[in-house]
Amino acid sequence: MKNIGKIIKILKKEYPDAKTALKFKNTWQLLVATILSAQCTDVRVNLVTPGLFKKYKDTPGFAKADLEEFEKDIHSTGFYKNKAKSIIGAAKKILSEFNGKVPDTMEGLTGLPGIGRKTANVILSSGFGIVVGIVVDTHVIRLSQRLGFTKNTDAVKIEEDLMKIVPKRSWGIVSHLLILHGRKICNARKPLCKECKISKLCPSAFKFR
Repeated sequence: MKNIGKIIKILKKEYPDAKTALKFKNTWQLLVATILSAQCTDVRVNLVTPGLFKKYKDTPGFAKADLEEFEKDIHSTGFYKNKAKSIIGAAKKILSEFNGKVPDTMEGLTGLPGIGRKTANVILSSGFGIVVGIVVDTHVIRLSQRLGFTKNTDAVKIEEDLMKIVPKRSWGIVSHLLILHGRKICNARKPLCKECKISKLCPSAFKFR
């Protein structure tokens, strides 16, 4: 994909501070925030987590949390029952199997409740500075398809396609760039192609003009 380098370069200029919008102080807080962010905005998660981290303080605190009370604490993030079970379950497993430390491998992370490959990639990249893949969320899926990077719809297959064409040095940043561009310009319903800095490199731009 000859345009991928140009696209990344342009987006880096547009979004020089591209990084995760989730606020956290350590890898455990990032894990919690990332689980909460499923089907929820980062803005909402950032409103919920300060009180949550103050109340439960650390991994042992989360492990001891009362499930019903915890569900109420995270209710506004949606899918709170599954998220509560996952977070409390992850805390217990980290304490029992990883000496209280969030694992820093894909295998270790995906073995925890509520954590799939996407969530693990976020934690590894933003929490540990370890990049073994590319985070693929709804924005990345949409933009990858529109830009012609992939014809797949499955997130895992899309990640595989991206890893083949994106230079490895850019694996960590490319998802942040696509997410920010997806939020600001290339939205789902009506992309702002006239304002888009990469529209000339986008095979789908003509469809929305």
